[in-house]
Amino acid sequence: MMYILIWRPTVLGSVWAFFKMHAYTVGEYIGFENFEKVLTSAKFALVLKNTVVWTLYVVILSTVLGFILALLLNNEFKGRKIARAIVVFPWATTLVIQASVWKFIINIDYGSLNTLLKTLGIIEANINWTPTPEAFFAWEIACGIFVTIPFVCFTTLSGLQSIDASFYEAATVDGANYWQKLFKITVPLVKPSLTVATVLNIIYVFNSFPIVWTITKGDPASRTDTLVTYLYKLAFYNGKQGEAAAVSVIGFCILLICATVYMVSTLKKGED
Repeated sequence: MMYILIWRPTVLGSVWAFFKMHAYTVGEYIGFENFEKVLTSAKFALVLKNTVVWTLYVVILSTVLGFILALLLNNEFKGRKIARAIVVFPWATTLVIQASVWKFIINIDYGSLNTLLKTLGIIEANINWTPTPEAFFAWEIACGIFVTIPFVCFTTLSGLQSIDASFYEAATVDGANYWQKLFKITVPLVKPSLTVATVLNIIYVFNSFPIVWTITKGDPASRTDTLVTYLYKLAFYNGKQGEAAAVSVIGFCILLICATVYMVSTLKKGED
C-alpha cells in the first residue's frame, strides 16, 4: 500500500522531471530543461514568495496561538471538556468545507461578516474585504491559521499534561512567579511536543492545497498561488506535466532542507 500511495508516485514524479512529457507519456530525456523553464518563468518567483509567506505566517502564528490556547485548556475550569471539543472542531472538519465557509463569510454581496456588521450598526454599506489579491491572500492565511491552531493546541496539550506537578510545587516553594515557571519549566519540558508539532506543521502547511484552491484557485494571474496550486495548474490545466514534476521536486528539496535545519538546530539547543 505504501508503495502504491507514496513510493511509486514519488519516484515517478522525480523521474518525470527529467523527461519531456506527452500527455502522461514519457518522452525523451531532456536533463534539467524542465527545471530551467520553471526557474526562469516570470511566475515562479512570485509563487515561491507566496509559498514562503504562507508557510511562515501560518506556522508561526498558529504555533504561538495554539500554545497559548493549550496553556488555557490545561487549567481546571468548569466546562473544560466542552471547550476542548469546540477547539477541535475546525481540525475535524475538512479543509474544503472550512475554506468554503470563509469564502462565504467575506463575500461582498451576501457574506455573513457584512451582514453581522450592518446588523450591529457598525457599517451602513457592504465592504469589499478582498479589494486586492494581497487582501485575498491575507484571508487565506487567516483561514490557514484558524484550521491549524487545534492541531498545535492538542499536540502541545499532550506535552503539558505529562509534566509532573511536583516541578511547579517546588518552584512555588522557591518563590517563582508565573512567568518564571512558564519559561523555566513549561517551555523546556514541552519543547519536544512543540518541535514535533512545528515540523509536521511546516510539512502540512507547505503542501496545503484545499484552502487556496477553494477560495481563489490562485487567481488572479497566479498572484495567490502557492507551489502546490501552481504545479496543479501546470499539470492539469496547461498540460506541462514535466514542468509540474520539476516544481514538485523543487518543493520537496526546499521542504527537506527547512525541516532538517529546524530539527538539527532544535536538537542542538536541547543538548546545550
